[in-house]
Amino acid sequence: GESEANVRNLFDKARAASPCILFFDEMDSIAKARSDGASGGNDAGDRVMNQILAEIDQAGLTNVFVIGATNRPDILDPAITRPGRLDQLIYIPMPDYESRVSIFKANLRKAPVAPDINFEMLASVTEGFSGADVSEICQRAAKNAVRESIAAEEAMYLEEELAEANDPEGYLEAEFEDEDLGEDEDIEDPVPFITKSHFEEAMGFARKSVPQSEITRYIEFQKKMKADANQGGARDFKFKKGAAKAEGEEGAAPAPKKEGKKAKKEKKRKAEADGDEDDAAAKKAKKKAKKEAKAAAEGEEPPKKKKKKSKD
Repeated sequence: GESEANVRNLFDKARAASPCILFFDEMDSIAKARSDGASGGNDAGDRVMNQILAEIDQAGLTNVFVIGATNRPDILDPAITRPGRLDQLIYIPMPDYESRVSIFKANLRKAPVAPDINFEMLASVTEGFSGADVSEICQRAAKNAVRESIAAEEAMYLEEELAEANDPEGYLEAEFEDEDLGEDEDIEDPVPFITKSHFEEAMGFARKSVPQSEITRYIEFQKKMKADANQGGARDFKFKKGAAKAEGEEGAAPAPKKEGKKAKKEKKRKAEADGDEDDAAAKKAKKKAKKEAKAAAEGEEPPKKKKKKSKD
């Protein structure tokens, strides 16, 4: 039960620090497919897996996000990839050209690299290499520079020893002069930079750690996951236009009836007639307002509308 307790404690700490992200590297080591029940379900790995599933189900309620990384997605327990758990599969391919340039620069950002090193050229010849493969090239080039520096210092010390053996008196006089100065001068590094020759030697040992067959297996697994996710789904579902609710539901809005050509012409004629009447009334009102304004300007009373006398 100690392993299950560790899982509980881990998620308890995550919930206490929420919102937070829990990242599990090499997820297949703790979420491997469980046994078929022949062992009675007492296997320690199965119990840990059950505890992880229970904690993941509760994690989403407390703003704890769980992410797992693996290079063996085919051996994961199907229960952990069900909806509501780790249900989104993100395939991260080999780094492309721009990514490889960035990886070279990131690995050598603190290293003394010669100014004539072309990272773009290195990235162009490392297609299909993983990030770890590119890092190995950088480390090997740095080691080559260190080896060359050590060899140069050893050669320099050997020359000094030979000079001492050939002229011991002159060497002693030079040694006394150094002691009188009080400080030893800093020895200049014979190989101050990682040069082209170091990278060329490192490229001779470069290798791809991920074969093409494995990359193909990842791509096929991704296609399978997408196909499984589409099974049984309503991929072609669309809301019907002009209907507030689905057919058969109570209170569904009736679909509008289509108008015939004759009805459309009649509707257009009425609209034009109404428009003509409105235009005539507007012109009459405008003419009347103009007369009243003219009369007011001349100091006359505006003309009054005569009333017809009714005959008794």
